[in-house]
Amino acid sequence: MSRSRILLATSALTALALAACGPNDPVEELEDGGIHLPGGAEDGGDQEDPAATQKELLGSISDAFDSASREFDIPAEILKSIAYAETRWEMVIGEQEFEGQQPAFGVMGLREQQVARAAELAGVTEVEAKFVGAANIRAAAALLDELAEGRTFDRKSIGAWAPVVAAYSGIEDLEGQANYVHTEVYEAVRNGIEIQTLDGVMAAMSGVDIQPDFQAPTPPPQTAQGPDYSKAIWRPSPNYSARPSGTAGKVTLVIIHTCEGAYSGCWSWLNNTQSGASAHYVVNSTGSEISQLVRESHKAWHIAATYKCSLNGGKYCSRDGSSSNNFTVGIEHAGYGSQKTWDNGLLDASAKLTCDITKDHGITRDKYHIVGHGQLQPYNRTDPGPNWPWTNYIQRVNNACGAAPPPEPQPQPQPQPNPDPNQSTIIIDSNNNSNNQSVAKIEVSGNWTSSSATPGYFNTGYWHANTAAVSDGATFSFYMPNDATKTIDAWWVAGSNRAASAPFVIFNAAGTKLGTVNVDQRSNGSKWVQLGSWNFTKGWNKVVLSRWTAEGSVVIADAVRVR
Repeated sequence: MSRSRILLATSALTALALAACGPNDPVEELEDGGIHLPGGAEDGGDQEDPAATQKELLGSISDAFDSASREFDIPAEILKSIAYAETRWEMVIGEQEFEGQQPAFGVMGLREQQVARAAELAGVTEVEAKFVGAANIRAAAALLDELAEGRTFDRKSIGAWAPVVAAYSGIEDLEGQANYVHTEVYEAVRNGIEIQTLDGVMAAMSGVDIQPDFQAPTPPPQTAQGPDYSKAIWRPSPNYSARPSGTAGKVTLVIIHTCEGAYSGCWSWLNNTQSGASAHYVVNSTGSEISQLVRESHKAWHIAATYKCSLNGGKYCSRDGSSSNNFTVGIEHAGYGSQKTWDNGLLDASAKLTCDITKDHGITRDKYHIVGHGQLQPYNRTDPGPNWPWTNYIQRVNNACGAAPPPEPQPQPQPQPNPDPNQSTIIIDSNNNSNNQSVAKIEVSGNWTSSSATPGYFNTGYWHANTAAVSDGATFSFYMPNDATKTIDAWWVAGSNRAASAPFVIFNAAGTKLGTVNVDQRSNGSKWVQLGSWNFTKGWNKVVLSRWTAEGSVVIADAVRVR
């Protein structure tokens, strides 16, 4: 019997270590408020080889599934298979890829709108439900238990849980629900799950020949193959428009996206008129199925950014200021920008699809023509994330096309970028590599320390510094092309040692102080918190997180949003 497979990289050990922490294990905060795991090397414990550590941690996460199964009277196969369908057993920190679809968190892919209720039912905090594996599994199990209330069925029957699984998915479309239940969750139940570690394969769940008590998906007719790619299933979306005529609408780039969720939820949401979004294609997590939603000759609504050639090696500068949707084909991939590994089947299937697109439209196959969503929309998107294997992927595209990769293009002089006056949102991250530095940047002195110890940070980490009566703030700067009234939000990771009155000081481009907002960073962490609205002026405006507050605590500079 075939089994589902996933490779857990060494870089995922920290996330799995969090998953291994039980609800009663001591979790201490470090100096910057970060989580300290018991039994680590800093406790004087022996260093272990990575393969042995992986096996121990995978056993612990499997134990967390089994424990939640017993506590909430839910078959472990259901919990494990939902987790596999949602995240491939990775601790993910999702982002909002589409308006109206909230980000997902943890092994179980709990959506933002589910977290508060799930945490309450499980008796854990919302931060724990999002970022600590055992708590995330318990919270999801508690939510499934509540969804099962009022339904008459045998709780020991794996197949009878199918309607509850469909309700948990949050998918509104009945065909999408049927595909999620049959071809994602219960396919893992039937095939079993294996985890591939550094030194081989450790079985995580044996397959069970069970059929779900749920309407089967409608088999696609032979005529339902994609109009542009015959290996795709044609699932037409109403969310598209005409491309501009002439060269302005000529397909020139392929944009790689991540769904920030599972496959069926992705394509079914993009087929919903309420989503106001679409993509040309969606690839499932193993590459075994691809959906085409919009004809390549039409404009799909997959990227909200106007084009800036400064973000793409100075290519096609004549298109600056026009919608990137006008001349691109968008491919969504089941998964998350924060995940550590990508399935070989997904990469191969996507590469063959991209090859076909580039052949049809005469597109050069290189890093300037096959690009990531986050590259062209860096102020609020990061997908497909730092672990998308770009060099390997473009090599796969060229191999699929039977062509050697082109020589590396020489860098071209980049014109000074002109910030888009219509750009509605700017995010200034603590990591300048994630910022479009023509409009957003952060500056800190050597007295600030970079960290990612506490989960719940925005993007890649944060800066922290001890409070003191000194003028040594973290400066978040953003460029305004015109005078405008904007709302400022801040993101931080909360902790018991945080400042109770962390001062955010607001300045316009002339250096005039517009106001100071003091926030309690001991709470309200891991989400956007509104500071207020001010009238900003053309040029570089600033939000400064000051250290000048009561001593004995730390302030956290993570991210600022301008909207």
